[in-house]
Amino acid sequence: QVQLVESGGGLVQAGGSLRLSCAASGRTSSSYAMGWFRQAPGKEREFVAAISRNGGSTYYADSVKGRFTISRDNPKITVYLEMNSLTPEDTAVYYCAADVLISSVRGGTCDYWGQGTQVTVSS
Repeated sequence: QVQLVESGGGLVQAGGSLRLSCAASGRTSSSYAMGWFRQAPGKEREFVAAISRNGGSTYYADSVKGRFTISRDNPKITVYLEMNSLTPEDTAVYYCAADVLISSVRGGTCDYWGQGTQVTVSS
């Protein structure tokens, strides 16, 4: 079993930046691919970014390419999402997720999910 806890959300003005963190605990190792998803009010959850087990491969939704960066610190078992040039359209609850398969992370069918952290971007 893996527990994921997100942090770093908050209120930011448009054009600003935030860094989200996801700390993993429990049955953990660097053997999990990880990712970030978000769900805005009234919308379905959507994929944001994913990173492979060793951090060598990253994937992004088109809507965040060039603005968001996913990274991981395997000794700390933590994944980060650096978000720049934020817009009100980025307002959502952001969820961290983990799975042994990167394909599952990219497809949103992860075994483990965090509780989410709210990101609100004001105009």
